[in-house]
Amino acid sequence: MEPDLSYCVVNNDGRDYLLDCLAAIERNGAAGLTTETIVLDNASTDGSVAAVRERYPDVQLIELATKVGKAENDTTLMKAARGRYCLLLNEDSELKPGAAGALYAALEDDPRAAAAGAQLFDGEGNPYACAWRFPGVETALIGARFLHGHFTVESRGELTRKVDWAQSSALMVRREAAEEVGYLDPRFFVYYDECDFAKRLDDAGWHTLYVPSAEAIHHNQLSNDLSSGLPRIVEFHRNRDLYMKKHHSKAEAFAVRLLTAWTYGLRTVASLVLPQAPTNIYAAHTRQALFPYRGEGLADRNLKP
Repeated sequence: MEPDLSYCVVNNDGRDYLLDCLAAIERNGAAGLTTETIVLDNASTDGSVAAVRERYPDVQLIELATKVGKAENDTTLMKAARGRYCLLLNEDSELKPGAAGALYAALEDDPRAAAAGAQLFDGEGNPYACAWRFPGVETALIGARFLHGHFTVESRGELTRKVDWAQSSALMVRREAAEEVGYLDPRFFVYYDECDFAKRLDDAGWHTLYVPSAEAIHHNQLSNDLSSGLPRIVEFHRNRDLYMKKHHSKAEAFAVRLLTAWTYGLRTVASLVLPQAPTNIYAAHTRQALFPYRGEGLADRNLKP
């Protein structure tokens, strides 16, 4: 018998986070639903696999010998899953009580909803933006006027609502819809993979929901150390440009690059007179927005032979 729900967890050398993630699933599971849990280990070297086998012997493990991107990881998990719904989780995501049930109920109530995202909190318990309008020239203009929080962020309010796309750190997906559009595009190593996925679902007549009653902690924070943070910045802008070229004209993609560089350039200048402002981070974003294919991204670093 197929389960109602498959928990699908991607792990990248996050042993302790992963164990906390699985404990949260076990502790806050969806009452009344049949479930399975699948962990895809992305070539970790920190003993993650052994720890899962020891503490959670019923968890299905998919072990990769070499690292691949987040989009490909999530696709592999959803293809292996047997549930009608797949709850995509990062290893550093922890479900709060009732989260899985709330996401499941939202999708059950809306037959054309392909995905439902939870409200995310950082490690200190602060809620943060986790659903947005699709990227384009209009949203880049909004960002250039520093109105992004008012007109682009869609994770607001206390009621379930349609949004353009939601972050995949705690995203429940209707497997039927994912199959229909061919799952996630593996060209997106990380960043904009779920945005592209949501756009293709939208083009096929589906939509995404933001479910504020479903809550999850997402511990990951970008580093202010450019030695480790720069590849993430490179990957972020590279994949946004890939998204723009895939769904918009080359002229629109170029306009977004210019507008984004302008926005970060102003932040860079302002940061020179602000105490403890991450000037080097803003400057790196400015440079990469203009030249997204320069430098080493996460894909380059992780896929080296």
